[in-house]
Amino acid sequence: MAKIKALKVRTAYRCQACAHVESRWLGRCPACQEWSSLVEEIEAAAPPRPSAAGVADGASPISIVEVVEISAKDRRSCGIGELDRVLGGGLVAGCLVLLGGDPGVGKSTLLVQALAGLARSGRVLYATGEESVAQTAMRARRVGAADARLAVVAETDVEKILAHARAELPAILAVDSIQTMYTPLLDSIPGSLAQVRECASRLMQFAKTTGVPTILVGHVTKDGALAGPKTLEHLVDVVLQLEGDGGPYRILRAHKNRFGSTQEIGVFEMRGAGIAEVTNPSAHLLAERPLGAPGSVVVASADGARPLLVEIQALVAPASAGVGRRTAAGVDGNRVSLLLAVLAQRASCDVLDRDVFVNVAGGIRLGEPAIDLGVACAIASSARGRAIDARTVMFGEVGLAGEIRAVPLCEQRLGEAARLGFTRALIPAQNLARLDPASRAATGMELVAVDRLVAAIAEL
Repeated sequence: MAKIKALKVRTAYRCQACAHVESRWLGRCPACQEWSSLVEEIEAAAPPRPSAAGVADGASPISIVEVVEISAKDRRSCGIGELDRVLGGGLVAGCLVLLGGDPGVGKSTLLVQALAGLARSGRVLYATGEESVAQTAMRARRVGAADARLAVVAETDVEKILAHARAELPAILAVDSIQTMYTPLLDSIPGSLAQVRECASRLMQFAKTTGVPTILVGHVTKDGALAGPKTLEHLVDVVLQLEGDGGPYRILRAHKNRFGSTQEIGVFEMRGAGIAEVTNPSAHLLAERPLGAPGSVVVASADGARPLLVEIQALVAPASAGVGRRTAAGVDGNRVSLLLAVLAQRASCDVLDRDVFVNVAGGIRLGEPAIDLGVACAIASSARGRAIDARTVMFGEVGLAGEIRAVPLCEQRLGEAARLGFTRALIPAQNLARLDPASRAATGMELVAVDRLVAAIAEL
């Protein structure tokens, strides 16, 4: 380290908008007048690297057909089925994974539990910049993730972390979090754009040249986006986002995955002893569903390629202030207002002058339009005081003309509903027309085709 500090490192500030270079930082670029666009860069005297991008291995070019393909047996399992599902089957050698999420959502808890599972196949190095070693060990013991092969070091200097990693050459390297890391080659503070980008580049260089899978934990901004430069998301191989909506359930999504699909999700439940995977989320979400209650509807949603059966609840009450109020939890409030207008104009169910409350049970947030039919029918059921049959499931997109539009993954949705014992399904007429007779018979359910919202409400 003394040798690095002795180097005279000169820095320059380059505008990210127009590439103008300044010798000192300015709040506004004098060339293009963009605010906060100057980013610190190393100008000279940096120690040489094996490769500027950190992925060169010095070998001669070969035909791509001669490269050995990565198979399922080459992946490292985390011991958590839901996490392996989102990763595409496990960690690939040399991969760089970025795990983000809101504060307190369970990123570090999920990470330490995954590292305990990975420690069964080799030594794991966990570098934490946010906690002391004692605090990390206390959390690991609480969630049952204490393993002798899980080594912990409290460090924020990325050069020292890489020195530890090169000395031990662990099976897995984890850094929590990338925003707390810094390199002495730059004068800027930890968490700045330049530091985050440079530290991520050094860690990527280590992962690609040694083949050690590396996991980075990332912070998010108040808008929910990953903090730091967009370059960070481009550098890594996999971007995972852990989401929660105030309830006990957590959803893990892959926004980017070079080694698998981004259509898979993992469902977890936060408990006192850590975060537990939910292998059958539909059954968990419907476990406490009230039977025979007006305003309760089960919809077959598909988050990515995975079908989920969730309960949508609606309550229509007299307006408390003379003007109808709309409250939505777990669904888009603007979409609820749109469906209320369609109900009033196309389905003879006018509740625009009343208070309407819509909730997705279990704290799950749904965003796909296939839940429109369920939301509309739940509102109509509550407004008319008539309960919907407990063994009926539905899905479909509602248009402004009151039509029911087809949605993707119809067979998967029906298969999940049949597996949980539902006997009747309201589906778009176009989806039913596309189903082959064998698929219809395999569900064992009564399939009711609806093409208009008013017809769907009449079927209930």
